[in-house]
Formats: sequence, structure tokens, C-alpha cells
Amino acid sequence: MTRPPTADGTAPSTPTAGTAGTTPTAGTAPAGTADVRTATTPRAPRAPRPPHTVRDAAFDVLRLHGLTTLFANPGSTEVSLLTDLPEDLEFVLALHEGSVVGAATGWALAREQPALVLLHTTAGLGNAVGALATARVNRAPLVVLVGQQDRRHLAQEPFLAGRLAGLAGDYPVRVETPARAQDVPGALGRAVHAAREGRGPALVLVPMNDWAEPAEELPVPAPTLLRRSAAADPAAVAEVADLLAEATAPALVVGAGADSAGTWSALTALAERLNCPVWQEPFGARAGFPQDHRLFAGHLPADRPRLRTTLAPYDLVLCVGAPFLRQYPYAPGRLTDARVVVVTDDPAEAQRAPAELAVVTALPDFCDRLARRTPPRPRPAAAEPIRHAAHAEPPSPGERLSPAHVLAALARRLPADTVVVEETPSSRPDLHALLPARAPLGFLSAAMGGLGFALPAAIGVRMGQPRRPVVAIVGDGSSLYQIQSLWTAVHYGVGAVFVVLANGRYAVMDKLAEQQGGKPPWPAFDEVSVAGLAESLGCPVRRITEYGDLCEALDTLVPGLPDRTEPLVLEVSVAVGDDFRP
Repeated sequence: MTRPPTADGTAPSTPTAGTAGTTPTAGTAPAGTADVRTATTPRAPRAPRPPHTVRDAAFDVLRLHGLTTLFANPGSTEVSLLTDLPEDLEFVLALHEGSVVGAATGWALAREQPALVLLHTTAGLGNAVGALATARVNRAPLVVLVGQQDRRHLAQEPFLAGRLAGLAGDYPVRVETPARAQDVPGALGRAVHAAREGRGPALVLVPMNDWAEPAEELPVPAPTLLRRSAAADPAAVAEVADLLAEATAPALVVGAGADSAGTWSALTALAERLNCPVWQEPFGARAGFPQDHRLFAGHLPADRPRLRTTLAPYDLVLCVGAPFLRQYPYAPGRLTDARVVVVTDDPAEAQRAPAELAVVTALPDFCDRLARRTPPRPRPAAAEPIRHAAHAEPPSPGERLSPAHVLAALARRLPADTVVVEETPSSRPDLHALLPARAPLGFLSAAMGGLGFALPAAIGVRMGQPRRPVVAIVGDGSSLYQIQSLWTAVHYGVGAVFVVLANGRYAVMDKLAEQQGGKPPWPAFDEVSVAGLAESLGCPVRRITEYGDLCEALDTLVPGLPDRTEPLVLEVSVAVGDDFRP
């Protein structure tokens, strides 16, 4: 980027809202100086103020909330907004709307602040719907500007007019079409708060002629600051603590909502006081607990028979920051016979939980209070030791590389603060076993399960935290959904690394077809070269087939991860695994 974020991941400083790009009016004293004119001193004529447009007012609102980086793939309905963009606003181009939203999602998650997205009317919003759904389930706050045809002839449905309000379905946390051009700045302010509070995409639909309309000289109808209590209800803390005290064999289940430094610390203290196992939710998009801790038990299975077996030893399950044990394939029966308590900051997550008690609260403070209220328990004398990360032996001479070989080699070398962005469905169980998350945001995946997330998300994470190592581990089939995002990484000097496990097929789909007892009708795609596609987009690549070459490449690459200023694709040829059990 021409003006990258600072080393701590914060945005460069911007002028105060409402003053950017202005100079002192003629005849007024500069700020901080005395006006020494007397009554007889002639006043210099006041220079006429340039027309203050809706576009100017909208930029002031965006500056006010720190939204000075714009992720976009522009179209004609957005030209009036973007032409002569002020110099303090950064434009980040991606070559497909899925890449736009994916990169913004990574940026928002890395910075824990809303990111700004621009989409082009029906085609752009339509292309981005899957990525917006992923952003919603990944709890990523996005402010999404969507272009629309000129308001003055929308009634005739001209070319490029869009029926936009319902196009993204229920995935946006808010959708607003301003009734007048002058309502656009306020709609943006409300979208910022909705995105932050709802932890998802908030859409503002703006006709293209609105930007040039004169703005109102009135306060923007949206608060500058919106506060909500971060303190937990002591009565709710006491209620959950009492349930834990009654339990003889409790267990914790953690999820993506618990992925913050404060919640990790509080949950670690709580688990150590309870001396109980901590499980990661099935299909968790982020890690909710340090996975190298002695009490981390592993990842829960995503089918009911195995889940019931796994949870059978416990009489109370406390889920924190996780939807209650969501599944993948359906199987009849109960999820667990244990009593269930859900603590979350997502009201919808609480409302659909089949739990005895659900608490909606700010997680760091609630978990901290709960830990301090929970008396220490002795470690059970007969408790079996919890197994931690598995180990994969190097391949034998002549043996083809497996995903486990690659993941184990990465695990031995990556620093603890690495962000691992995952999109390799057939290898995900091996990744969880071999490559534990050791720091908040250490693991990131698409909560929706749709492909096309990892490449742009890794780019956005690295842009948001430019000194933190970021490694995307992606299947070759997954990479093809947003391969064009690599151009953005090249153009803006984003030093993320993309490890592509290439087996030339949709391995998960093949295994699922086998489990159905039949043959899949889709072919393999051995002819596809991800490295070749990456090269065509200007991205440096390295093809790897041998274990020695893999180790040599990683030994050279990993020490310099924090300082990288260009992306790299490692396309590693791997064998197809023998089994798939989510």
C-alpha cells in the first residue's frame, strides 16, 4: 500500500472529521494565535466556501470513524464517488468482489474494527453475497457501500439499476437505502455502529447522483460514539458459578467468539481452577483457547454419535463464545445428556441454543468474574493425560508427501504468533492435530464453510497487522475460487505466504461420494497448475514435490516472515488422504 498501516496495525492518523482538506478562511487567525485586529482594522473579504456536497460530508463521517481504507472493485455507478479521491483515503483494488469482501473481512478481524467495502450495484453485490455471508458468521464488522443507478430515473429501471435491498438476504446486520441524498452521511454513521454492534456487514445503498448533491448544514443523525456496558451482570455470573459448583464432571467448550486476549486469559484461569478439559467447538472458525495448554482436549467431532461419545463423561457443558455444538452431517438423537450452559455475546446464538441457561454478555469481563468466583478443584487422581499435538514422521525414501508431512514441517518452524488461515477441508483434521493455535487469532477459517475465503482473508489480515506472520494453508481446489486475489497481494506488497496442498481433485467430495456408496461424476483436475496461475498474476511461486525441498524452503522462508513485503505461493504436491471424518 502507498501508506501502509503502522507497525502496531493502527491506521495512519487522519485529519479531524469536518476539517480535512480545508484551510483557514481568509481574514481569520490560524489556530493557536491571537487575533490582533482592532475595530478600525478592515476585515478581509471572506472567500466563498466551495460547495459542500454529500460526498464531502460522507468522507467526513468515514474519517470520523477511522474508515480511511476502501476495499473495492469499482463499477460505473461508483465513478462519481471515486474520481479524485482525497489523498488521505486509501483505495485497495481486488479483481473480484469475493476477494474484496474476503480481504476486508481479514482486515476487520485483524484490527477488531469495521472495514470499508465498496460494491458495484447488482453484479457486484450479487458476486459478493457468499463472502458477505462468511463475514457475518465470522463476526466481521463491515461497512458496505453499494452503488445504484441515478435516483432520477430509477422508476424506469434503467440499465444497471438493481433490486438491491434483499439481494444479500438476511446476512447483513443492517440494510439502509437513504430516502434522500442528504441522508447518506447519517446512514453511513448508523452503519458503522450497526456493523460494530452486530459484528457483521451493514449495507448502505447509494444512487450514483447522490454524491454531487448539496449536503445539509445539520448534525449527522448518528452518534459519534456509541457505548454499551462491558461489565457482566453479577447475578448471571453467580448463576453460572452455582451450576459449575453443582457439577461433578464439568467441561468447557470454546468457540470463535472467545478469540481475544482477555477471554483467553480468563478462560485459562477458569479451566485451571476447575481442572477440567477444554474442547474447541466443531468447525470453529477461530480458536477460543490456547491449544498447547495442558487442559486443551481437542476439537469436538461434527457428527452426533461421536459427539455423544466424546461428551458422555461430563455432567455439565459450559459453551463460551460458540454456537451450541453445530453439526455437519445429520444423525438422529440428542447432542448430549449433560446439562448445557451457553455464554455468548451474540443474541441470536443464545436464542437458538438448546440449553438450560443462556447468558448474553461481554465475554472477557464475564469469564474473568466467573474464574475469580470459582473455587479451585483438585486434579482428579485417575484422570487420563490429555493428548496434545500429534507428530508426523518424515516420509520414507520415495514416499509421496502427505498433507500431514507438510503440516508437521510447518508446525516445527512457525512462530507462536503466526496467523494460520485454513481452507483445506480434506486436511483440516490433520491441521488441528498437528498445528495448534498458540495465540489469539492464531487460527482463522471460513465459518460458513464456503470456499474462496482463505486467500483474500490472509491478505487482509496481513494488511491489518503488517508485522505478524500470516500463512494460508489452502487446498488447490479451494484456491481456485479466489486465485485472482493474489494480484492484490502483489500490487500492494502484502507479505503473506500461501501453502497450496495440491492433489488435483476435490478430495472431500470424493470421500463423501464413497461414503454414499457410489462413484462421483466429477473429474479430477490434474491439469491445473496453481503455481502457473499465480505466476500469471505476478506472484512469486515455488513448486515442491520432495520433503527435503520443503524443509529447505521453510527453513529459508520462516525467519523472514515478519519482514516480507511480497507474497509467495508454495505449491506442494501431496497424495490424497485415505479417510475423511469431520
